Amino acid sequence: MLEKIMEILSAQLSLDPDDITLDADVVGDFGADSLDIVQMAAEFERVFNIEISDEEIMSVKTVADILEYIESRVGVVQKSDILTSGQLSW
Repeated sequence: MLEKIMEILSAQLSLDPDDITLDADVVGDFGADSLDIVQMAAEFERVFNIEISDEEIMSVKTVADILEYIESRVGVVQKSDILTSGQLSW
């Protein structure tokens, strides 16, 4: 998952993947503006099949924050899919 996040950041912000660290601040260190962030959020949504509100994406600051957020959302989506698909039986 981290590798894919790094690919998206690298492509969106024209970064060398080797320059991306977990503690890097996406705005402060990489110069991302609000449009970059919205576009990255859209790509994260597409790639990881999640939904991210504008408020939520603006609250994450570092690459580690993004990773933690996406990991938490992917788990929620997967559990939700199981519950609504009827695959879970008691």
